[in-house]
Amino acid sequence: MSLRPEPIGATPAETVRVAKAAFPKGTVVMGLRETFADLYRDEDFRQLYPARGQPALAPWRLALVTVFQFLEHLSDRQAADAVRARIDWKYALGLELTDPGFHFSVLTEFRARLVAGGAEHLLLNRMLDRFQERGLVKARGKQRTDSTHVLAAVHDLHLLELVAETLRAALDDLAAIVPTWVRSVARPVWFERYGRRVEDYRLPKGRAEREALALEIGADGIALLAAIDATDAPPAARLLPMVQVLRDVWRVHYARDDAGRPRWRSGAELPPVGERLQSPYDPEVHYSTKRQME
Repeated sequence: MSLRPEPIGATPAETVRVAKAAFPKGTVVMGLRETFADLYRDEDFRQLYPARGQPALAPWRLALVTVFQFLEHLSDRQAADAVRARIDWKYALGLELTDPGFHFSVLTEFRARLVAGGAEHLLLNRMLDRFQERGLVKARGKQRTDSTHVLAAVHDLHLLELVAETLRAALDDLAAIVPTWVRSVARPVWFERYGRRVEDYRLPKGRAEREALALEIGADGIALLAAIDATDAPPAARLLPMVQVLRDVWRVHYARDDAGRPRWRSGAELPPVGERLQSPYDPEVHYSTKRQME
């Protein structure tokens, strides 16, 4: 992906009209756009992209989406859905109402670029610099929060959604093939925890709660795979493609401690983002840009 910086244009007139009618008092993200139209610029991220290659999505927009999803505690998939569906987000991002947005994995790839380029500080530091110029915060005050916290929070939500939805999908497929066996091995809490798609509900906001849920999901997946590998398990259960996806996701994102309990693998233990599964329903695709968001 190459970067071809372009100036930030005005928000389309129809988007402005509809957004103002829907939110006459505005929203937080609309206020950011109105007060800081050029909070981020493509030039801020020039060093993160090669000179040649397919044009990348505008990084100033991806930076804003990353901040928005942190403010609203959204996973990558939920944030991408908000870009497609939310009028106030389209207003803040300067998009036409009909703009279909982008594939959620673009956000994972953007964070990876920030980290690989040592540019994590750009997110909050750039915002705080603009706030200081307007006298909204004091220089080097308590508001100078570590930008890595923003990246870590949305990264955790993305991975939580991935592992939870992978386990839910595996249980759903197993229930269609071997329902009696699934009922015999499923723990009561699984029916509540995995009874609906993960994007249908909000994940925990606090880091401690997210980590606790990640370990619970990890233990559930390990228990299910152990039951599938038992000698009395139906052979059909082992042959399901989604079960193999479950194995792959757990192998990448979970390790075992000395007591055999699951733990999240650290970032240093993970393969490059382009080599990781981004969705249990798209095992052949890792991260990709579905279209250029102009």
